[in-house]
Amino acid sequence: MELESVLDSGCSRDWQSVAPEAVDPLRFAVVGIGWFTRERALPALVESELCEPTVTVSSTTEKAERVAETVDRAERGISYEQFHDGVAADRYDAVYICTPNALHLPYARTAAQYGKAVLCEKPMERDTERSRELIDVCDEQNVPLMIAYRMHTEPAVRRAREIVDAELIGEPVEVYGSMSQRLLDRINPDPDQWRLDEELAGGGALFDIGLYPLNTTRFILGDDPIAVTGRTRSTHDAFDDVDETVSCTIEFPDEVFATCTASHNARQSSTLRITGTEGQVAIEPAFFQDQQRSLHVSRGDGRLSVALEKVDQMLEEFDYFADRVRSDAPILPDGEHGVVDVEAMQAVYRSAERREWITL
Repeated sequence: MELESVLDSGCSRDWQSVAPEAVDPLRFAVVGIGWFTRERALPALVESELCEPTVTVSSTTEKAERVAETVDRAERGISYEQFHDGVAADRYDAVYICTPNALHLPYARTAAQYGKAVLCEKPMERDTERSRELIDVCDEQNVPLMIAYRMHTEPAVRRAREIVDAELIGEPVEVYGSMSQRLLDRINPDPDQWRLDEELAGGGALFDIGLYPLNTTRFILGDDPIAVTGRTRSTHDAFDDVDETVSCTIEFPDEVFATCTASHNARQSSTLRITGTEGQVAIEPAFFQDQQRSLHVSRGDGRLSVALEKVDQMLEEFDYFADRVRSDAPILPDGEHGVVDVEAMQAVYRSAERREWITL
């Protein structure tokens, strides 16, 4: 395969298996309507031809109804308690769970009991035990489960994976990935927010944004980590319970090593770079969804940079999930994929405490 043929694919949906007009839209109950859901998820669902947001779920019926009134095609707003009681269960086919990490399991359990497909935000839960229980409750009811890694349907990432698969940069040798932002300035100034609560979040910068370079590296290499080592640091009082900054080295099969860094108290930045025996492919910026991505490829003396058309990553993710549910095609990333990240991240924390490599 030549490089030009990969890049010619651009932003094509190489995963699509059904035409929107050939299937009924997948109706979603959206569980948790914080800023990310309101500003990213719901607009994507409204724009979609394969999905529609019919039910909003929040802490109170009043709040859920207020949001529902602003969303095209939303039919009902209900409380968390009503959701668990099965209210409006006939108005949705799937749930999108966007609550604090440690609350993913109970909503997935209820959705599975009512036979609804589950799209669960990453990381799938606060720890490995609860992640595996989430897989079990979906398996027991035979409902589809997908973990919402939006980078898997990001065209720049898919093209990078094709470049690596085609050995256009030779054999992978090393990876560097990073993601940073000033959480208290950019996302939420509240020092008591759930992302800084270890019980609700499971971890800090690593669980929230360090997951992006870790998981995207797994996706591009097509391999899972076999050992990790890492260090964490916190300098701000708000990060007393969780890591503010993390740096880890991840060993993959064939002695491929990835260095991943993340910080919740540094200038916004993201990058991913895979270096092989014959070249390199890089995505810059890599992870923040409101930015246009460029793909940089070097091989020998040649250099090529291509700016890809910006896509709505949430729309791509929702449409992929609906495509898979409506066609009964295999869903990836599934729960087994998601639990690997949780295991690896918990191992990074153990490594930071013990100052040693942890084998997975």
